[in-house]
Amino acid sequence: MIGITAYGAYVPRLRLQRQAIVDANAWFNPAIKGLAKGERAICNWDEDSLTMAVEAARDCLAGERPEEISALYFASTTLPFDDRQNAGIMATALNFGEDITVMDIVGSQRAGTSGLVQAMDVAGGKGSPGLITASDKRRTKAAGPQELQFGDAAAAFTVGSDGVIAEYLGGYQLAIDFVDHYRGGNEDFDYNWEERWIRDEGYFKIVPRAIAAALEKTGVDAATIDHFVMPCLIRRVPERLTKEAGIKAEAIRDQLHGNLGEAGSAHPLVMLVDALQDAEPGQIIMVVGWGNGCDVLLFRVTDALKDLSPRNGVKGSLARRKEDTNYNRYLSFNNLVLQDRGIRAEVDSPTAISALYRNKDMILGFVGGKCRTCGTVQYPASRVCVSPNCGEFNSQEPHPFAEIPASIQSWTADNLTYSPDPPTHFGMVVFEEGGRLMADITDVSPGEVEVGMPVRMSFRVKAVDDKRGFKKYFWKAVPDQRAA
Repeated sequence: MIGITAYGAYVPRLRLQRQAIVDANAWFNPAIKGLAKGERAICNWDEDSLTMAVEAARDCLAGERPEEISALYFASTTLPFDDRQNAGIMATALNFGEDITVMDIVGSQRAGTSGLVQAMDVAGGKGSPGLITASDKRRTKAAGPQELQFGDAAAAFTVGSDGVIAEYLGGYQLAIDFVDHYRGGNEDFDYNWEERWIRDEGYFKIVPRAIAAALEKTGVDAATIDHFVMPCLIRRVPERLTKEAGIKAEAIRDQLHGNLGEAGSAHPLVMLVDALQDAEPGQIIMVVGWGNGCDVLLFRVTDALKDLSPRNGVKGSLARRKEDTNYNRYLSFNNLVLQDRGIRAEVDSPTAISALYRNKDMILGFVGGKCRTCGTVQYPASRVCVSPNCGEFNSQEPHPFAEIPASIQSWTADNLTYSPDPPTHFGMVVFEEGGRLMADITDVSPGEVEVGMPVRMSFRVKAVDDKRGFKKYFWKAVPDQRAA
């Protein structure tokens, strides 16, 4: 039996109120007033598709690093690097080691579902488990409907044959160059085509073919489908497709548009995580991915789902929210406004690529050291144990710190140091197992940080070298909602 063995998801904490977008732009485009309800998830300035994918993978792995995982797939249409393997950065951040197959999957809004099919096929053919992640942070022009409709999020699954919580029954793929939107090379934003054309010539003619073929291939009766997962921003499309296919109307899943928005290529997998958090053993889930064709995947939930240890998933991430009504801050975070950032923002700090490579486990993987002699842990690792009662030389073994609970020992809020979201919060973070680090504190506002506050480490953008187009990643402390 091949299928999903665990799931995870990540939704950024910030929730921009759609009314704030409408208040700023309705003078120019009154039509967007109809989209004013609810909120959309937005990345903090130090989050992107890679950082979200890492956090979704950590949620999926639940603090473990399964040695048997041999492949890592990263699906996205908004990768931070065009010519650097983003999945390779993620593998280092997750401490997977170097003997692993990594692959970026790009090019269409069904990259997420196509990546899941690929992971299932590899796991079934080679018998080796894999991890598939999908994440998108799509930028939009101001005052358009997509600015209100889109949202940022990520999902992750481990797939294999042991401990399967959702058996993969099979699927079907159609590759059709039907252009509903596109983003050309060197372009920042999508160009969208006419909605009625997309609905009538696209969804209504292509998706039914793929659904029918998937049902025939797997032998599943449409009437037995309990959860129908299909993102679509055009109203009533899922309702018509399910009716034509013979799928019961109550199977249609909430598309999470009201409190998240649509997360691009990640959204079918985000919805699948949400479905698994509600599903019962024996139920059948159909997942439809759309974009330059169509993917249809079918899963049957197993009894093993009951034994899966708790994950935040989509529901936990959505509960971890912070309302934001500052539309200008959103524009700034996404470089949608030309901003005078002051002299302190002009410091040129190129990345020493060679030093990054030599210290990649420490920087990207957040790996410190543990003394073989006395058991003292420290970050960063060094040739000498920091314990005053030990001082042993060359006794350090690699010791990951990312999953160790921590708290704030001291902190400050600095309004002089440049930050895209002032003030800059940083402080001394102490770890339960020992070790301490002066670290940035993110996802907080003035007055929210206090001594003793539980935190967890999160993979984030440390800085952006705009001159050379290079993003620097490191780990920051964020409030630990699990300890609240």
